[in-house]
Amino acid sequence: MTLAVDVRHRMGAFALDVRFESEGRLTALFGRSGAGKTSIINLVAGLIRPDEGLIAVDGTVLVDTARRIFVPRHRRRVGYVFQEGRLFPHLSVRRNLLYGRWFAGRREKHIAFDQVVELLGLAHLLTRPPASLSGGEKQRVAIGRALLSDPRLLLMDEPLASLDEPRKAEIFPYIERLRDEMGIPVLYVSHAIAEVARLASTVVLLSQGRVLAAGAPADVLGSSEMVPVAGPGEVGAVLDARVAKLDVAFGLSTLETRAGPLTVPRVAAGIGSKMRVFIRASDVMLSLNRPEGISALNVLAGRVVALVEESRTVIDVALDCGGQHVMARITRRSAIALRLAPGVSVYAIIKSMALEDGERPGRR
Repeated sequence: MTLAVDVRHRMGAFALDVRFESEGRLTALFGRSGAGKTSIINLVAGLIRPDEGLIAVDGTVLVDTARRIFVPRHRRRVGYVFQEGRLFPHLSVRRNLLYGRWFAGRREKHIAFDQVVELLGLAHLLTRPPASLSGGEKQRVAIGRALLSDPRLLLMDEPLASLDEPRKAEIFPYIERLRDEMGIPVLYVSHAIAEVARLASTVVLLSQGRVLAAGAPADVLGSSEMVPVAGPGEVGAVLDARVAKLDVAFGLSTLETRAGPLTVPRVAAGIGSKMRVFIRASDVMLSLNRPEGISALNVLAGRVVALVEESRTVIDVALDCGGQHVMARITRRSAIALRLAPGVSVYAIIKSMALEDGERPGRR
């Protein structure tokens, strides 16, 4: 399914002028607060009428100002998941879920109630009131309610923003399963790069109401356009990986990447499974010689491609490791001491990384 957005809209002093197309299963709108992310999904949802432009989902035109087309929001078949679950406190989980059916109207219902309950692991929660649920459980119910409205497109506006790290870890696998199994495209808003690196199949990078880049996560999140957009500690690189070996004795897994092998705490995914790794630039150290006698398990050989000044004291170093882009954020003093310049061979020492665990709920 293709999502096409080409709109201009002014809200006070803020001017939105964006154009992108995506065929990805989960398209992430990424940027800092105020970049225009929520405004875009509100335009797609029909909550805002643009001054000018066109919005279409799989060839169905929702907005075309030139032809005076504006499909009302209740006819767009768009599900919306907000930052908070917004569940009805007086209804059980089951009745909150079934409320989504009301929005489906008389259309043929392609998504079964039991299918949604199994997908999101909600069976043991059906009789409980929202007040007894954790933040992650509330968001799973909110996602289920949106799915049961039989949407052609699902909008998710920073659905994990209000959750702490353990609750985020709890809900990640369910969103991945939704992305991979339901066949409903998702337009997902976030300003957390590790979240986008894990979930997105397409990334649209936004700044001040404009699109800076759009494409695969590995291309966009590791691009030079990311440097002024990402927050502190967020610049990095996305690597596609495959599980190559399991070390049961030490509880480790070996991942194959184009940059070289990576050793990580044991993942649930089996041999041959594909996954995605995000390495923050701030978690990479550089050495001119292959280090010995260190605790870090992951060292990648590479060469310097470019040096980007992040501030007066910090330099972002772009590396080519076996054809794979990797970033390192170091002090200017270190860059001078190492005499770094394009073409210089270095070793990247990876201190830590975030990765998509290939495990799926209910698939143990």
